[in-house]
Amino acid sequence: MTDYDADEIVRQRRRDARTPVIDRLLGALGLAMAAFATFFPWYALLHQDEFSMPTLWQETSRDLPERPGRDVVSVSPLAMPDKDDEIAAAIDRLTTATVPGPEYDPQADKNQAEAGPDQPFPASRFKLMHVANGRALIEDEGGMYVVRLGSVLPDNSRLATFEQRDGRWVMITSKGEIYQAR
Repeated sequence: MTDYDADEIVRQRRRDARTPVIDRLLGALGLAMAAFATFFPWYALLHQDEFSMPTLWQETSRDLPERPGRDVVSVSPLAMPDKDDEIAAAIDRLTTATVPGPEYDPQADKNQAEAGPDQPFPASRFKLMHVANGRALIEDEGGMYVVRLGSVLPDNSRLATFEQRDGRWVMITSKGEIYQAR
């Protein structure tokens, strides 16, 4: 005899169709979190003024608190507008600077100042790492820096321009040096 031949209908036990309350709560919480994670970025994008960093200073001038004026304790004799002869005689007129001698040639001193010092400055070498959106990432022994046109570079020159040569970015400094991205 097989199971197919049975005349009586065998009823299977049916499990309870109700889900526990905690499972329903956790499911609802998960759906709510998913909805929040989906729509909050759009809300923040459309209402940027509510989510932007507050400015620390709104105005260009600053109002100082009202305080009574302080009494002046001492005033320099040179700051007095109406000096009499006695105070003018008391002012120390000692020269505290070096005065050049009669053999002083101001043109020679100016030429020497324009030529710069005889000692060369230490050379600071850096590498051009990447160029994007008008900015460059450079690296030297001190670290990595993001620079743009006009920025002062580690070798005390300024970034003059970016060019693309043979499909690679090139950075040209105000000294005429060329750095190629690696």
